[in-house]
Amino acid sequence: MNRITFAIATVLSLAFTPVAAQDFSKGLAAAQAGDFATALQEWTPLAEAGGARAQNALGYMYENGYGVLQDYAEAMRLYRLAADQEDANAQYNLGNMYANGQGVPQDYAEAVRLYRLVADQGYAKAQFNLGLMYKNGQGVVQDYAEAVRWYRLAADQGLADAQTNLGFMYDNGQGVLQDNVMAHMWYNIGAANGNELGGTNRDNIAEGMTQQAIEQAQAMARECIGSGYKNCGY
Repeated sequence: MNRITFAIATVLSLAFTPVAAQDFSKGLAAAQAGDFATALQEWTPLAEAGGARAQNALGYMYENGYGVLQDYAEAMRLYRLAADQEDANAQYNLGNMYANGQGVPQDYAEAVRLYRLVADQGYAKAQFNLGLMYKNGQGVVQDYAEAVRWYRLAADQGLADAQTNLGFMYDNGQGVLQDNVMAHMWYNIGAANGNELGGTNRDNIAEGMTQQAIEQAQAMARECIGSGYKNCGY
């Protein structure tokens, strides 16, 4: 599963005072610079005072062993405190812990529940992970069409992994009619946005396509990106 980054931890605003917000920002800048000791110093008082952003950020440090000993149980505790305050970043991270069985017994159904809370708010990575769960039948009944729907929501926000996975669904006719042109288009878009597998799969599928079909897929990919992922396909 994809993990959240410290940079994303600032997306959702919470009810911090200006001083607390500044302290959180100082910790965030330190963490991004690799100075986890300063981040720990700045965030710990905020987390103990109930600040959800700081709780989530500290949870991420404990999950990954940044500046502290890796401790999944402590990460879970901190994520849960923030998630109970409806912090979407923490809900997403908590979902990852359940999906991966880190700090808790693996529980796909609970992961799905948490991902859905965040996906419904438009968070692309949660939408992508929900797509994976439906694709693989983890915590939900396997449903390729539903997987495609969630992948598309994430792809429309520019998430390369979702774009590449959409290509796979068209490539294999899962949840959609099999379509090499659409598959090539999505693989190509995913590759353009940094997904290496997208480029590999694009080149592989191109071997069985006519030059005309490849050029059509390339034109569709340009239009899709140029339209901000609004005009993608026939």
